[in-house]
Amino acid sequence: KKRRRLSVAVASSNCSTRNLTFSTRRSNAWTSLLTSRPNAGRNIRNGIVYIAISTYTGREKCRFCDLTVDFCKGFRTYLLSAKRQRNNSKGRNIAHNSAAGYWSTFRALLKMAYQEKYLRENVNDFLEKIEWKEVKNEFLTLAEVKKLVETPCKHTVLKQATLFSCMTGLRISDILQLSWEHIQLGQDGGYMIRICTEKTEEEANLPISDETLALCGERSEGLIFKGLKKHMVNHPLKQWLKSAGITRRVTFHSMRHSFATLLAANGVDILTLSKMLTHRSVKNTQIYAKVVDEGKRDAANVISLK
Repeated sequence: KKRRRLSVAVASSNCSTRNLTFSTRRSNAWTSLLTSRPNAGRNIRNGIVYIAISTYTGREKCRFCDLTVDFCKGFRTYLLSAKRQRNNSKGRNIAHNSAAGYWSTFRALLKMAYQEKYLRENVNDFLEKIEWKEVKNEFLTLAEVKKLVETPCKHTVLKQATLFSCMTGLRISDILQLSWEHIQLGQDGGYMIRICTEKTEEEANLPISDETLALCGERSEGLIFKGLKKHMVNHPLKQWLKSAGITRRVTFHSMRHSFATLLAANGVDILTLSKMLTHRSVKNTQIYAKVVDEGKRDAANVISLK
């Protein structure tokens, strides 16, 4: 990855500003948050936190000397009651776990600023985290996925991309940027996806079956799912799911959960599953083991002598 030299206004002890030029990746994240609106994609969470800080302060930029304990505590309180900024969600509060994620990102950047001596004290020592709430991830059963295969969709490319996500666990952000150069022949003679995932920014080598490869269509140049637009995963996807008889709240991201749950239910070990999902930690994958354990309990109760 190319490193870009950025100029950032950094506050000194008396809150006057001085220009500092640096190029490290860690500093880049903090720079993006405090001084300029980052590009969508890899820095999307930083971007959302940036907007939240701007709304909270009423200013375009935030100085390091503004980051007092009281300021940060106030920002924490704000996140727990703030309204969503998206046009289709305005008027609704930010989801609790979203607020927890934004707060975690903000605290990580505070730690970074302290380590790089932009802050004189570690403000995090005086801040409480926002606890995550356990949520139920919706997923499709194998029978429902097969129903989708049989059900026509107004947007053929949407159907292909959705089923592809069920077969690979890729997020919509990665599917939108997936090109034919990412599909390569592996040393074992089978095809694989070699991609740097947008969320984790880590290289992933994901084996795919011939059936999955067939969803991509004939090999050509450029993007694989040409014509796929992000807005299609909203209303068009809901309409297709409804026509397939799936009426509960299922999103495109549910296809990723479906992939993981189906693999876990078929005996794939957690470590392998974690790698297939490009999780940084196995802890993030253990939720699928819990889903499978619940299924085992249901299965154990099927046979009754009463």
